[in-house]
Amino acid sequence: MKRYELIREVFNSCDNSKMRDVNISEIETDDLDAFVGEFSRGKDVRCEKTAMDSSALVYDIDADGLFQRLIFTEIP
Repeated sequence: MKRYELIREVFNSCDNSKMRDVNISEIETDDLDAFVGEFSRGKDVRCEKTAMDSSALVYDIDADGLFQRLIFTEIP
């Protein structure tokens, strides 16, 4: 089981507010794609995965208009 630091950003879709919620936690999983699937539920879901130079994995998720960014960094 691998350990990751997870930074989850939930973007506000209101026109007058560009604030976002940011949560930082540690998780354990052997399957990041399955873990991310828990955040990707809805009728109209798009998910894009990007590997960063810093060895972080970034998932940009748009689930029925709710935009989230999940950033995973493996903890040695």
